[in-house]
Amino acid sequence: MKRVFCPKCDNQLAFDETKYPEGKVLAFVCPQCGSQFKIKLGRKVVRTDSGLEKEVKEPDFSCGYITVIENAFAFKQSLPLVMGDNVIGRRNKDTEGVDVPIITSDPSMGRKHCVINVKENKSGERIYTLRDFPSLTGTFVGNVLVGKKEQVRIEDGAIITIGATTFILHVSES
Repeated sequence: MKRVFCPKCDNQLAFDETKYPEGKVLAFVCPQCGSQFKIKLGRKVVRTDSGLEKEVKEPDFSCGYITVIENAFAFKQSLPLVMGDNVIGRRNKDTEGVDVPIITSDPSMGRKHCVINVKENKSGERIYTLRDFPSLTGTFVGNVLVGKKEQVRIEDGAIITIGATTFILHVSES
């Protein structure tokens, strides 16, 4: 199943892309706002508001990534991290300042919930640390609540829970 978002209200729509050939143009009507829009399957180029086309970059997982576990609120997602602070939170049409937006309907996850910092030490090893943004429901590593002003080091495979959503940290190979 492929998921697309309404450009007007950000409502999520799903369809089976295997039923259509690559290059096919599909038209959608958003059931939430009634907006009509089209997408082209298999295309790596998008058209900007000014009418110019730009190439869409593939995600860069070189600094590690998180995998959101599929649950009642969201589907499985793999989201890349970058060097420095990575603000993690619930994806929203108007969300600004979130580097890793999780697509979810989880009401207990904040728009800016926690931060994973990626940095290199003097020997070139990457160090991953986690802190709460602060959020209303807290951030958990395993089953341990991260304190309000606490910053904890996390390793590959760390299980992090924000609200009712859980994700796993995957560090880079280098």
